[in-house]
Amino acid sequence: MIVGVLKESKPEENRVALTPAGAEVLRNRGHEVLVQTGAGIGSGFADADYQAHGATMLGTPEALFRQAELLLHVKEPQPEEYAMLREGQILFTYLHLAASEPLTRAVIKSKAVAIAYETVQGHDGSLPLLTPMSEVAGRMAVQQGARYLEMTQGGRGVLLGGVPGVDPGVVMVLGGGTVGTHAAKVAAGLGARVIILDQDLERLRTLSEILPANCTPMKSTPSKIRSLLPEADVVVGSVLIPGALAPRIITRSMLGLMKKGAVMVDVAIDQGGCFETSKPTTHSSPVYEVEGVVHYCVPNMPGAVPKTSTEALTNATLPYAVRLADMGWKEAMRDDPGLAAGANVVLGKVTCPGVAEAFGLKRTAVSKLL
Repeated sequence: MIVGVLKESKPEENRVALTPAGAEVLRNRGHEVLVQTGAGIGSGFADADYQAHGATMLGTPEALFRQAELLLHVKEPQPEEYAMLREGQILFTYLHLAASEPLTRAVIKSKAVAIAYETVQGHDGSLPLLTPMSEVAGRMAVQQGARYLEMTQGGRGVLLGGVPGVDPGVVMVLGGGTVGTHAAKVAAGLGARVIILDQDLERLRTLSEILPANCTPMKSTPSKIRSLLPEADVVVGSVLIPGALAPRIITRSMLGLMKKGAVMVDVAIDQGGCFETSKPTTHSSPVYEVEGVVHYCVPNMPGAVPKTSTEALTNATLPYAVRLADMGWKEAMRDDPGLAAGANVVLGKVTCPGVAEAFGLKRTAVSKLL
């Protein structure tokens, strides 16, 4: 199969979907690997590195879209790429379709086979391709929250870890999944007082066992959230419904309960955000203020640390890319129901329940297309 690796076109996105070492693995299995010129530079990989591992460089995205049967991307296609997708072409990337109707409509129109990293499932129901970037984003969320608490950045002027004789800051984490757990660990490591909320009692029991003593797991309810918001210096939103819009946990009216200069970091922004007042921002202009509360809502947070993120991502995605290239999408999905769960739109038909629900579209079970 001809595998294409695109240079990311989303602004300030420096990751790449495949390392040179990954290209070599595909080449050794008999596949042709095409890489867009300059695709790996942001992650520390020169074009010569890919060529040394058997890849062929192409100068334009148009040429790559035209030739590749399997397209590897990191972020969702951008508007200028919509028309380049073609029928039957496999697109393997983070899609987050439920957050964008124009993108969803474009993918449907293309009749491509769109497989989303974020909905591929492991045998245990986990999300193995979302996990590595969730780990990065969770750790970064506290890092950014601590930064924007500084008064020079518009925050309250609080040091999260405090110092002897001075209370530490309070970090409130919404969601006890991968993002939330890593955020809580980093915040605790800085010395903050951490409150992590989740609705699953079994998950709360697990968190109480694995997190440090300065982390308190609590059952999440609207009332509990309202009672805790006045204490919070940083709020990390990490609530996820795979493939669907994130639920709005904190409403605009709740901002009045918070301290002026507190910071909210919405890690769920690529799925629409879990704060009512969230809107996507960029790495060059990452924050804005609503009612005195600083909002950080960068959809591609791991893109700021591409050298770490690209290797972590390829470690997770490469086995699936190999399977798709070796077997084709139909046989690969028949062989692995977890990969079939990654199908969001196939040959013009919406197969992901969350995407169909978001836009009132008819859903076709992917099994009917295999």
